[in-house]
Amino acid sequence: MEIANQNDKSIKVGDHVKAEVRSGHYIGELVEINGPRALVKVLAVLKHPEQGDLHNPYNPDVPMFHERRALSYTEKTTVLLRDVLPYAGSVPEYGASLKAAAEAEVASLDRLHRWAAKALEQMQQLQKEYK
Repeated sequence: MEIANQNDKSIKVGDHVKAEVRSGHYIGELVEINGPRALVKVLAVLKHPEQGDLHNPYNPDVPMFHERRALSYTEKTTVLLRDVLPYAGSVPEYGASLKAAAEAEVASLDRLHRWAAKALEQMQQLQKEYK
């Protein structure tokens, strides 16, 4: 069975696909298409899922700060077809891809942390000047 997703890209069972699942991005194999959903078997991690409450991004003061692990190698997950795209590149080894995705997420959070510290420092200086 071959279908076209909302981006007019055709995909069929057995194809390598790129899928977005709860803020994580993965390379997987399309295992099954069932209506508006697809079953994808994870083969590699492109982007590690974000931590915290996705409905309140960048807010540490939420009732539950969620820990999100990356999906496991060969784990099967249901994904909306709109979040599945064909993938034509080579599939990296899962362990290496997970490590690279986790390192990239840490680097991104470190940049955000340094930006927030600098912005806070400047705002505190401005507050002194505003008095």
